[in-house]
Amino acid sequence: MSDSGRQRQIVELLRDRPFASVRELQERLGVSAATVRRDIDKIDEAGEARKVYGGISALDGAAHAGVAYARPYDENRDLAVDAKRQIAAAAATMVRDGDAVIVHGGSTCFHLGVKLADRNIRLFTNSMPLAAYLSDHGHCSLTIAGGDLHREPGIIHSLTQAVPFYASKFFLGAQGLGHEGVLESHPLLVRSIVDLSLCADQIVVLADSRKLSIHARNVALPLSRVGTLVTDDGLSDADARMLEDAGVTVRIASSLGAVQ
Repeated sequence: MSDSGRQRQIVELLRDRPFASVRELQERLGVSAATVRRDIDKIDEAGEARKVYGGISALDGAAHAGVAYARPYDENRDLAVDAKRQIAAAAATMVRDGDAVIVHGGSTCFHLGVKLADRNIRLFTNSMPLAAYLSDHGHCSLTIAGGDLHREPGIIHSLTQAVPFYASKFFLGAQGLGHEGVLESHPLLVRSIVDLSLCADQIVVLADSRKLSIHARNVALPLSRVGTLVTDDGLSDADARMLEDAGVTVRIASSLGAVQ
């Protein structure tokens, strides 16, 4: 296959998914890693997709047929950072000394884990970046999910092992949020959210207000399962009413990390 033919095949692949790794493209195209990386460079230079760590990403986390696709973790962690930190600080006030909590993968939850690192709590996470951070910097009691490491979306998950942990609160992020519930595109995130939601008394979603305008492909949890949403002050009145009508308690994070 010619260089242009391979590159066109990679671009076509990204019309139906958000990300492809170098290793996967090697296997699919039957070429070396160096060849794949050269193809990725060419596609990135042409502006048809974006070169990211470990592979290539569709532009804008690309929307296909009106549905948003998830950005790779390394891209998403650099978006709306101030709002995520404010939300994490507000969520940390919901945790009491001695609590057992589950903190899911994702960039907003990572910031929450950083806030909880030195607290006298038991913390369970399936987040590879958060587990690495807490190993080096944390003093809380830490339990890490068992199973296989999935570098994208950055979580550890087993399809067969039960979660050996029960918590008062399960904190999770969301790619999108709407009247259908908590929305995700990545099927592995959907599966892990469903599994972990069965292991906590209360479910707390951490999502900045822009997530209310994103429609992802899969419903991970219906709104009826969500106890609280912690978000920023960009939440519209209409979205606030929709959430409250569904029985969700809405907490607005301030720049000081307090909640309203």
